[in-house]
Amino acid sequence: MSSSPTLGQVLRTVIAGPASATLRLSPHQWKTVRALAACRTAALGGQLFYCAACGHEQFVAHSCRNRHCPQCQGARAVDWLQQQESALLPVPYFHLVFTLPHALNPLIRQNRKALFTLLFGAASQTLLEFGRGRLQARLGITAVLHTWSQTLLDHYHLHCIVTGGGVALDGARWVPSSSHFLFPVRALSRLFRGKYLAALKSLYDRGQLEFQGQIESLARPEQFALLPRQVAKREWVVYAKRPFAGPKEVLGYLSRYTHRVAISNRRLIQADGQHVTFAYKDYAAGAQHKTMTLSIQEFVRRFCLHVLPERFVKIRHYGLLGNRKRQERLEQARQLLGVARPPAPETAPLAPPGNFELPPVRCPFCQQPAWLLLGEIAPRRAARPVAVLDSS
Repeated sequence: MSSSPTLGQVLRTVIAGPASATLRLSPHQWKTVRALAACRTAALGGQLFYCAACGHEQFVAHSCRNRHCPQCQGARAVDWLQQQESALLPVPYFHLVFTLPHALNPLIRQNRKALFTLLFGAASQTLLEFGRGRLQARLGITAVLHTWSQTLLDHYHLHCIVTGGGVALDGARWVPSSSHFLFPVRALSRLFRGKYLAALKSLYDRGQLEFQGQIESLARPEQFALLPRQVAKREWVVYAKRPFAGPKEVLGYLSRYTHRVAISNRRLIQADGQHVTFAYKDYAAGAQHKTMTLSIQEFVRRFCLHVLPERFVKIRHYGLLGNRKRQERLEQARQLLGVARPPAPETAPLAPPGNFELPPVRCPFCQQPAWLLLGEIAPRRAARPVAVLDSS
């Protein structure tokens, strides 16, 4: 394989080679691997176009539309941002990151859906409770789950974008926070830790956790009781970044984070069928730029650690931005802030169902608007479907 590969090329090498026999992946992970490997290839079929101006023909392969695909997520991020732009308010926004201690990683790997849900619940409840207690107001929160470190290992954390203030609990006014400070992170950390561990114990008491392999001993009550005590001894990490300069900066940030996947194509440096080399930032060494080389099996294993459970929603909204009666709450906030409702965003044409793409408008060779669709090209191999549509 040549230098500067794509993730799809790496995964196609795995599927076609002996590495596939040694990888232990779940059926859902294999389904995702096959989808990403087939993306924008003849395996998914495509469309054949002809330019009436210059005579060129070009085949445009379909995309997989999988939420773990670095090639597909850029367009989905743009569509999502257009939908969220009307929800922005002319107030400061804060960025907080809630991180789970790595001692919980083995337990989380076997109970991903349940413990990811706890992370969303504990973090959002902590912020909303601080908003009610310290500001006497209801905040707006958008939370985005990330599960990876720069080296593709487990690093479970939640990025939260929080309004600097909120609607007063009696609905009579807008209560602003400081423009430079939202809440003390140590106090946030302790409440977050308490809420998460209490909910974790509740799951255990109801028999809703799995313990297999290396963590099988945690199924015994006396052994499980040691884990919360161990992780409660240290402060949990809640990191507050500097506040955003304004709503436009919030949109720019969200465009980079909401639809990010574990590794992008631009970080891949080289792959030879046996090893993969990629770039990463070593934050323990002052964010130095470094490279790492892994066997192709280990690279794919690490990537698949971050394939989310089926139908798991990784972007969630709370408080003022909660889905139920969201528009009514936003309209109330605008009235209290004395600002008009923003104009409705221009709606882009809807993409066809499935993994079909919107046809290009201009010929990529002569740039004339003479691009004509000749017809659909069937998938090269239709024996097993590979396109996966996940919610996000």
